[in-house]
Amino acid sequence: MRTPAAMVVGIVLAPCGLILNLTSTLAPNWRDLSRIPDKAFDIIQHQGIWDICEESVSTHDTSCNIQDSLDYYSQLPVQVSKGLMPSSLAVLVLGLVVASLGVRCWTETPHFLLAGLGGLSLFISGVLSLIAVSWYNYELYNLPAVAGSTLQVGYCLVLGYLGSCLEIIGGVSLAVSFAQCCKECKLKKDAKNYNYPPAGVQAPATFPTVASSVDHKDFEMYYRTPTPRSYTNSLDVLEDERASKYSYRSRLPCDSDL
Repeated sequence: MRTPAAMVVGIVLAPCGLILNLTSTLAPNWRDLSRIPDKAFDIIQHQGIWDICEESVSTHDTSCNIQDSLDYYSQLPVQVSKGLMPSSLAVLVLGLVVASLGVRCWTETPHFLLAGLGGLSLFISGVLSLIAVSWYNYELYNLPAVAGSTLQVGYCLVLGYLGSCLEIIGGVSLAVSFAQCCKECKLKKDAKNYNYPPAGVQAPATFPTVASSVDHKDFEMYYRTPTPRSYTNSLDVLEDERASKYSYRSRLPCDSDL
């Protein structure tokens, strides 16, 4: 059995979302401050959720662990992002492990239930990171900053949006496996409740619903494959026309046996 296309999409997009969200979480570029008063004109301050760095555009020198003099880290959007982004990464890694066991490209048949659970985890991870990035972006200009400086969106927010969208799309693609899982469960339930014919009785390709309501004798007559026979008496031609109601032969007159 080939791996379904939805599984392939999910298992490919999820690692891409992991890389983007991991970079967004660790890099200190959620917000950039430029043209800061009392500092060199080419100094840009990068503010993240874990660290604050200053970079000189002309020399490309970067210094981190800048002291937070504006009480930036205590703001609610920053605190929420500190909690949601690592949680999103943890749920994402767990979802990737479960989804990998469910897809099982090295075996003949995927495990649809595990693939669906992995997709659900990926979807939750994408929602968590999307909440953190969206909230920070909404409060970007309300967070404390040096008076007179210019505020710009950092590339971490862009990576966070992309990573969250990839995780959500990948999670939905894998969660489609729940439908196939339900279908398999229904087939197993139908097979368990089906009354199979006795040993030695040949059943047709499609099983009629009337089979469970007939007795053993009629059941055997119903499933028995008719065998060709030769006629020695002209009266025997009409014998099959008077057969029981379970016969496979046509009830219409037919002169092919004459």
